[in-house]
Amino acid sequence: MSTATEQRKSEKQIGTLDGSPIVEKHYRSILKAISWRVTGTLDTMVVSYIITGSFAMAASIGFFEVFTKMALYYLHERVWSRLRIGLVVKQPPDYSI
Repeated sequence: MSTATEQRKSEKQIGTLDGSPIVEKHYRSILKAISWRVTGTLDTMVVSYIITGSFAMAASIGFFEVFTKMALYYLHERVWSRLRIGLVVKQPPDYSI
């Protein structure tokens, strides 16, 4: 498989900026998943602590769910990157001044 083909498979154009295509690489989805999971796990641990009153229980719940939800978020993100729902292709004007 050629390098150009491999590169296209790891990128998804999500828009343009000043006429240049903007592509999203898979590692961006991974970084977004990690940052979201840190936020989500802290929330889960706080809620778990409030409900159980046990820091150990809250930490174990948070530790377990961080891995399952990170994987689910990554898969969710990649599915949505393939859907066309809510995307509009804006055509540039036929002329310029």
